[in-house]
Amino acid sequence: MKNIQVIDGADNCTFSIFQATNAEFALLFPAEGQDLQFAEDLDAQALNALGPVWDRPIPKRDVQGIHGTLFYGFAGKRSHFPASKQEADWPADALNPAQRRRHVRGPR
Repeated sequence: MKNIQVIDGADNCTFSIFQATNAEFALLFPAEGQDLQFAEDLDAQALNALGPVWDRPIPKRDVQGIHGTLFYGFAGKRSHFPASKQEADWPADALNPAQRRRHVRGPR
């Protein structure tokens, strides 16, 4: 199972995490190494895969890693995200100093 955090503009600001099977994750994050996705980019097959995912919330205290982030309502902010949809590709000026140090040394 892979963990997906959902970021949206809801007033409750829960930014909940859900578990997806490897097959569901591959539909939601189809590119090699992809770990960022916009809901607006999901095709019909991926949207269907979300049905079972919504039934698998996981409390944050039980999460051991977040494998992907799904954004709802962020299409207007797309220019701020890496075109690769890989978190490892954030531009250095979007990161704080500690993140930049990790970004430079860290694995992809």
